[in-house]
Amino acid sequence: MPSTRDIRRRIKSVKGTAQITKAMQMVASSKMLKAQASALNGRPFAQLARVIMHHAALAGASDFTHPLLEVREVRKRAVILVGTDKGLCGGLNTNLFREAGKFDPATTQFIAVGRKAAQYLVRAKRKLVAEFTYHDVPTYGECQAIAQGSRSLFEKGEVDEVQVLFTRFINTLSQRPEVRPLLPMGDIHAMAKALAGGKEEVLDQGAGDYLWEPSPEEVLSGLLKFLLDFQIAQVLLEAKASEHSARMVAMKNATDNAKQLIKDLTLEYNKLRQSNITKELLEITSATAALG
Repeated sequence: MPSTRDIRRRIKSVKGTAQITKAMQMVASSKMLKAQASALNGRPFAQLARVIMHHAALAGASDFTHPLLEVREVRKRAVILVGTDKGLCGGLNTNLFREAGKFDPATTQFIAVGRKAAQYLVRAKRKLVAEFTYHDVPTYGECQAIAQGSRSLFEKGEVDEVQVLFTRFINTLSQRPEVRPLLPMGDIHAMAKALAGGKEEVLDQGAGDYLWEPSPEEVLSGLLKFLLDFQIAQVLLEAKASEHSARMVAMKNATDNAKQLIKDLTLEYNKLRQSNITKELLEITSATAALG
């Protein structure tokens, strides 16, 4: 049975842990708000870029071809796995890696983004062809490097498609692993329509307001590469928003659990202390009665 001294030491230890988790919760909360705003603000821009591509194709590039649009029979694929650099974010990485494990190891190679993703792939003995890290606020250079790596694999014919597996931000309490096709980009009109939610009025908005310089074909060629970079950027922003949200919730739960444990230990300490006092009083009373 623990002594009162042991319980006091444990209460002190748990209080120290609670202070740490509370501080981590506040830091994650601050980063979460910025990451959420960045992720949500980027979505309309991605939609607009694809709508512009749709209009460029209608303006005279209907027969436009590009290596990034080439659809091939899928024999080998690359998956960009976007994890985190740090832990303490609940089951976020566990859920993500469970989805990664569903890909056929014989036909799939991985590009790891984040240290945890690379560590998982090494432990799982999956084929890892490249590894990248990224900051809390991803830089355009980081996004370009990841996009260039995947584009190189596709254009050289080493893979027939590229997908990205990341954690999509839904809200502070909910994040969901999602697989999103990246290459080939496929049909421009279908891609734009899907992003517009199938609403023709969104695609037709401003259709006659563009002046193409030097030509719709050259604009499309540049937009495809830019859109690939931006898709990676949006995925990283979504992943960071999910990471900070999950970490904030995990640290809040840890802090709440520590506070509850302190209450339970304090109650146990008081009961034990009262029991010891009662025992001492009985001993004194018994000794007094024996002497009398």
